[in-house]
Amino acid sequence: MKPLSTWGSSRNPVKFRIPTSDNLLPIRLDIEIDGQRFRDAFTWNPSDPDSEVVVFAKRTVKDLKLPPAFVTQIAQSIQSQLTEFRSYEGQDMYTGERVVPIKLDLRVNHTLIKDQFLWDLNNFESDPEEFARTFCKDMGIEDPEVGPAIAIAIREQLYEIAVQSVASAKESRMIKKGRKGFEHIPISKAGGIAVDLVKSFGNKSSVIRKRKEWDVFEPIVDLLSNEEVDALEATEERNAR
Repeated sequence: MKPLSTWGSSRNPVKFRIPTSDNLLPIRLDIEIDGQRFRDAFTWNPSDPDSEVVVFAKRTVKDLKLPPAFVTQIAQSIQSQLTEFRSYEGQDMYTGERVVPIKLDLRVNHTLIKDQFLWDLNNFESDPEEFARTFCKDMGIEDPEVGPAIAIAIREQLYEIAVQSVASAKESRMIKKGRKGFEHIPISKAGGIAVDLVKSFGNKSSVIRKRKEWDVFEPIVDLLSNEEVDALEATEERNAR
């Protein structure tokens, strides 16, 4: 994929968007009503009319045979995440580095995945779903739910980086105006790791890792037994309470 130089630098800010070929918002739902829990993750086009949110919620409840009370909760959760995303639209954003490390640490059904690789923020043609499909093919992963989960995890981290770059742009403007005591916007743990690793490894940008050059980025894929999955799910349930 050909990198594009449209991502904002300190001299040329761009308007907020997620650095992918499509500006889709990752949505994550985790709702529990009367002891019944519903979890899901998917992408949403923020340009779609808000009326689609309720339509989607009703269809989801009907298809999964969930209690009617889930309709309101699903719709409210999606709408809340859309509102937060739209609050950044139109704002300037900067990025201090051209590549950042993306970390995967997730379990999908019986498949456990741990990996870390570099992502080029200047490439507005990048496609997390394409990367996920390539990853699953290379690693011999057959579960069809793994690819979408990987893509969502990548999109969530890119979204966080974009939000951080908005905060960076605000700080930069305040500094230029000579204001003192401006509001401190904390850098997230993921953001700190990104900066540290980029400084350590230099400025070689590639979505797909180069194993000879980046030995530290080595994917791990494990298939868990039923007993291991049961134990992990029990732990997750306890932690969620």
